[in-house]
Amino acid sequence: MPGIFDGLRLLDHEQLAGRVGIDAAIRAIQTALRDGFDPDDDPARSIVDVRHGQLLLMPAELGAYAGQKLATVAPGNPARGLERIQAIYIVLDAVTLTPLALLDGTELTSIRTPAVSAAVLDVAAADDAGSLVVFGTGPQGIRHVAAMRAIRPIERVRFIGRDDDRTRRAVEAVSAPGLDVAHGTADDVADADIIVCATTAQEPLFPHELVRNHAAVVAIGSHEADRRELDGELLGRSQVIVETERVARTEAGDVILAIAEGRLRPDALVSMAAIIDGSASVATDRPRVLKTCGMGWQDLAVARAAVA
Repeated sequence: MPGIFDGLRLLDHEQLAGRVGIDAAIRAIQTALRDGFDPDDDPARSIVDVRHGQLLLMPAELGAYAGQKLATVAPGNPARGLERIQAIYIVLDAVTLTPLALLDGTELTSIRTPAVSAAVLDVAAADDAGSLVVFGTGPQGIRHVAAMRAIRPIERVRFIGRDDDRTRRAVEAVSAPGLDVAHGTADDVADADIIVCATTAQEPLFPHELVRNHAAVVAIGSHEADRRELDGELLGRSQVIVETERVARTEAGDVILAIAEGRLRPDALVSMAAIIDGSASVATDRPRVLKTCGMGWQDLAVARAAVA
């Protein structure tokens, strides 16, 4: 009988990035939802607190494949020169549950998260969106620039971070001919068509009144009920798009706190599946806020594009 590792494919971060670029990852997310996958069928992930962070187990099943991600969140890692979020991912045959491939889960997460944001904003953001503000200078902040440029004609990018040196490196990382990119301030939100929040903040990053009605806002920074990047007033005057109501009501602090404050009605939440498949209309008279926490099916949608 063959061993469990016989025929197991290994994809490191370079191989994974070479197989699935941001455009392909965006299409993978959109295709899964337009083909009828219901994110409410995704198994709930488990989050276990350990001494120096968290362990996340994220199972999923999608078509011919099943998958499991083991992710870690270590808040002290950036000071050590390491990624805050690290992971490994295993792809399985959905029928036999035989392991087929082992992927660099850290790279998979770095591809998947901005792809999810772009998959929704491809429908929800203004068609002519050209100005992007990014709060956060880590890998996700940087990756979101490429993702937003894949769906909209972004000409101006402003990075906002607490550390000047890291902000400078983020600016350098995305610099390209014809792109106006620089260190910014929260005041730049007033001129932004798209605002990405990819931070570890516990309190709102900017006043809601700076956000114009045509703007789209993405908040990806937290999956904890007591943390937020956006204030309740912004969510209260926006169309709020979430992965599912279940995830939003249990993990999305921005949503949970806005509801608790009476700023946001629970029945006002709109699922990203409904936005992408067209069963819900995009509100064009007010901001659109996308709050995501990350779900297992999203990783698997991108992973299967890499191994299929």
